[in-house]
Amino acid sequence: MDANQKAVIMRRMQQTGEALTRNRMHVYYADNKTEALEQVKALLHSGEVVATGGSMSLAECGVMELLRSGAYQFLDRAACKPEEMQAFYRKCFSADAYLCSSNAVTAKGELYNVDGNSNRVAAICFGPSRVIMVVGCNKLVPDLDAAIKRVKTCAAPPNTERLSCSTYCKETGSCISLSQPDPGMTDGCHGDGRICCNYLVSAQQRNPDRMHIILVAEPLGY
Repeated sequence: MDANQKAVIMRRMQQTGEALTRNRMHVYYADNKTEALEQVKALLHSGEVVATGGSMSLAECGVMELLRSGAYQFLDRAACKPEEMQAFYRKCFSADAYLCSSNAVTAKGELYNVDGNSNRVAAICFGPSRVIMVVGCNKLVPDLDAAIKRVKTCAAPPNTERLSCSTYCKETGSCISLSQPDPGMTDGCHGDGRICCNYLVSAQQRNPDRMHIILVAEPLGY
């Protein structure tokens, strides 16, 4: 990325960060993945209970290795058996810190997230004492319409591939709803493997100390 592109991205991050701050979320800026990891370290406390949603962004920044370092009581979903997952997801609601990313962040300071199992969107809404999001610059969008389209074209198709879900978007690279004249937010396929089931928009927060958003000047995740 050259200096001109970086300057544009940093301005977009700053503008989005100001909007998030108005919505009573804490905002941090990272120039790259290494700085993002350092920000995560600074926000966590040794020995506290930590959980995560499924996130390529966390993996790309080295956050998963950090959480497995032994410094925290990490609720590691990778160590769970399938029959234990529902109880495990509920246990995550009592975590001191919940780490994830966001599918999109609008210029108005809204977080847009879509889930299949919906343990992530549930934890974003309620439960863990703090939510820490690591968000790459590729997820910054002008508005909710753009956020909706981003999920249907950029987030859902590779996630269905990653999760081995049999869906229209996995085979074609975009949501079936985009073939319609005026696709709505929740329009999509009706297959058993659908991962777009529950939709969450997070705007102004009642608790001003709960949401912590790390904006990173590099693309991360899907």
